[in-house]
Amino acid sequence: MVFARRFAEPLFVPTGGVGRFAPSEASVMTDLLMAHGVPRGRILPEATGTDTLSSARAVAALLRQREIAAPMFAASSLYHLPRCLLLLRLMGLPARPAVPPIVPAATGWWRRCYWWLREVPALPYDAALALLLRWRGRLDHG
Repeated sequence: MVFARRFAEPLFVPTGGVGRFAPSEASVMTDLLMAHGVPRGRILPEATGTDTLSSARAVAALLRQREIAAPMFAASSLYHLPRCLLLLRLMGLPARPAVPPIVPAATGWWRRCYWWLREVPALPYDAALALLLRWRGRLDHG
């Protein structure tokens, strides 16, 4: 939210489908944004993505469909942000990082190591899939 204050009328695109339990990540983030004063008209939820790659594809399709070509900033946890940026860029979106503030971790260092190490194989795997989709001309979600 602090980052978004730099812009006159930012559009938020929260992503993420329903995981193990409802509701979807996108709807939870939408509710949080509205609770922080973001008008509903400035939020465009995308709740079909089931993982980072499918969410990036869905966001790209949504923005193309609505012909939205404004500057784009990706917001995620610090460990996950590089993969989000890479996938969005491979989908043809000129995404830049909205770097999260450094805050004390709510979990132990083992758990933080797990999330960082999880990205090591995930980033090249998703990038390879995205490049394959790009090569096949199937960047859009579906």
